[in-house]
Amino acid sequence: MSKRDTEGFDCDVIIAGAGPVGLTLAIDLGRRGIGCVVLERNSGPTPWPKMDRTNARSMEMFRRIGLADRIRARGYPADNPMDVLLVRRLCDPPLAVLPFPSVAEARRRIAACRDGSLPLEPYQLVSQNDLEPLLREAADELPAVSLRDSSELLSLTQDENGVTAEVADAAGGGSHHVHGRYLIGCDGGRSTVRRALGIGLEGQGGLRELRQVVFGSRDLYAKIRAGKGRHYNFAEPNGSMIIAQGSRREFSLHTNLPADTDFVPVLRDLIGFDCEIEIRHLLTWRYNLLVAERYRLGRVLLAGDSAHLVIPTGGLGMNTGVGDAFDLSWKLAGTLAGWGGPGLLDAYEAERRPVAMFNRDAAGWAAEGVPLWRRYVTPEAVQDGPEQAALIEAFCTCHSRMHNMVGAEWAYSYAGSPLIADEPGNAPVWETSRYEPHARPGVRLPHMWLRDGRPIQDVAGDGYTLLDLGGAEGGSGAATLADAFAALGAPLGVLRLDDPDLRAVYGRRLLLLRPDLHIAWRGERMPDDPLALARRVTGHRS
Repeated sequence: MSKRDTEGFDCDVIIAGAGPVGLTLAIDLGRRGIGCVVLERNSGPTPWPKMDRTNARSMEMFRRIGLADRIRARGYPADNPMDVLLVRRLCDPPLAVLPFPSVAEARRRIAACRDGSLPLEPYQLVSQNDLEPLLREAADELPAVSLRDSSELLSLTQDENGVTAEVADAAGGGSHHVHGRYLIGCDGGRSTVRRALGIGLEGQGGLRELRQVVFGSRDLYAKIRAGKGRHYNFAEPNGSMIIAQGSRREFSLHTNLPADTDFVPVLRDLIGFDCEIEIRHLLTWRYNLLVAERYRLGRVLLAGDSAHLVIPTGGLGMNTGVGDAFDLSWKLAGTLAGWGGPGLLDAYEAERRPVAMFNRDAAGWAAEGVPLWRRYVTPEAVQDGPEQAALIEAFCTCHSRMHNMVGAEWAYSYAGSPLIADEPGNAPVWETSRYEPHARPGVRLPHMWLRDGRPIQDVAGDGYTLLDLGGAEGGSGAATLADAFAALGAPLGVLRLDDPDLRAVYGRRLLLLRPDLHIAWRGERMPDDPLALARRVTGHRS
């Protein structure tokens, strides 16, 4: 529980939903001393793999809260190939391979990188049913976080001071109330919170229907002859793909086949050799490209799938939600601590909704690549010849869309946000499949190594950081900004470094970093009115 006056409240923040987004939000709030109650309608974590890839930007964020290594221990080993393959069957040589570096190889490239073009952390393959238990463990370690399973949010009311949630009792059929200063809806695509607020969704829903068949096998992965990787796309008419989940003992088949299919013989035909197969779960899911019309109403806000639903192509669903959580957590903490102005939480929608809109469209573009190459799947295409060559070329060109979305993952910008200082020529524009490092206000600080071998992200604190690349040289006016932040009661650390490599990438001597390590302002010297800058980035500017 936080140290503020909480009389009449059970917590500072009620979080509806204990999926990866709700738990990530609770962890970052809890480590900042913000009291949270997390309400989960189910009796425990998700038992089935809903996602499989935590992207590099999310892993950078998880590093900030001390979880990156713990997450990697639950997923693919560092030396496991991350390739994506086109195959006839798993017993045959592959028709085509889209190569991607293992985590170990990606780390070697990152270690040698000195131009800011690579992230601090590589991606990680870890299934949601492996990730969620870990996030629960991390949340349980924080005294400020209370996780309540079998607690379904039924309704909510709010006034100018707080929010009251009506929660179903796990036993007895009754209900009770939980009172908080804010409530965050992280309760999925069918969000009770979003519906209670009367917020609609924009975009396209129910575009296509697919089956996900979760099955277990202790010996399948070791026996695969097509090559080790993570995704296996089959050159057959049912659109089948098998994903090797993080444990490599659980797999997902995605297919157009109807739900009443006997999937064991289907799997045996796709695999082509004898192995253990245990069908564990069958799920029908639909393609959606939807974003909530708004992210906030009063003291209630939306994050994760309650705010945006995208096709899994590109892995932008949960990862976009993790970005929501890290954007929202420090804004809530600052507001509750009193140093955040009224514009701090208002800027959450201004910053995160454009990212969701971009990612919605990027996921749709990636999904459109699949039928483009699958139209080349014919009986002749699995035989050597021009038809097979055409299939392979189409697969390598079109299927790679969903696996090369580095721009969507790292390059998004909050330029234009009321919390970001203006810079001539700056605009919130980025590309889906390309990342060019720069430090214009609004983007995440590009990863750079310091001379002592530490990454700069590890040196920046949990509050605001003024990065002074003039080293010990005086005259930057840093003290005036420190005084301005002190007048507002907002946390600011000053980090002085003398490093030409950083100066070359970041482009200015001074950079003001937010708690989420997005750049709020940069310049060669302090502005004439440091207090105006401090007020702007903390939400006090109207």
